Amino acid sequence: MTTHLLAVLDEGGIDIILVGDTLGNVVLGYGNTVPVTLDEMLIHVKAVRRAVQRALLVADMPYGSYHVGADEAVRNALRLVKEGGAEAVKLEGGRKRLPLIKRLVDEEIAVMGHIGLTPQSINKLGAYRVQGKTAKTARELIDDAHALEDAGAFAIVLEVVPREIARLITEEREHSTMGIGAGVDCDIQVLVFHDMLGFSFGKQARFVRPYANLRETITDAVSRYAEDVRNGTYPSDEESYGLPAEAAEELHIEIQKVTSKED
Repeated sequence: MTTHLLAVLDEGGIDIILVGDTLGNVVLGYGNTVPVTLDEMLIHVKAVRRAVQRALLVADMPYGSYHVGADEAVRNALRLVKEGGAEAVKLEGGRKRLPLIKRLVDEEIAVMGHIGLTPQSINKLGAYRVQGKTAKTARELIDDAHALEDAGAFAIVLEVVPREIARLITEEREHSTMGIGAGVDCDIQVLVFHDMLGFSFGKQARFVRPYANLRETITDAVSRYAEDVRNGTYPSDEESYGLPAEAAEELHIEIQKVTSKED
């Protein structure tokens, strides 16, 4: 993702830009988000910070960066804020994250929660599937949402949960809900940038709505470029630079006058 594209995203009116560890899938070529490191996150957060002037910038805490003790988690979160320029951090998990969220908030670090489908838990979950489909698990999601708000999270991501549960959580709590595959009633909607622009590969989730088809556009452009190079039509004389007449005469090189874009 280039800073120019991100600047366009910011100028386009997006209110929150989340640098998610999904970059492991869509940028770095990993099969899931688990391998993403803090250093990899920092590289991308810094790049986004240089491009974004208006939107709230939130950075994901990658798997392993907040699992080895509160002190280490605070240090890692501070790096995302101080070095990366993030204005808030996001971490996955419900009630088991409460002491950590309270600690981060006490250190003046804004925290966004994340429940429902938590991709960092893929090895435990076994597959990406809808969460909270039974009465028991739905109640657990609701309790998690309440607890996260009470712990100080300013917003909470609800990922791939029944829309009825997302609506209930949104109506009951004061904090903002951010839905991704959670129905229309969430306060804010999340969509991966690559999915939005139709630049993703493989089977797409039900909630993905592409607003462009950059994969097709880019494939066409690259194919036409390669063909023009192979058949010798790129670059043309107008797209290259000629030797000045005086130098050509001294070198005894015959030149052909062409109309060029710029000598």
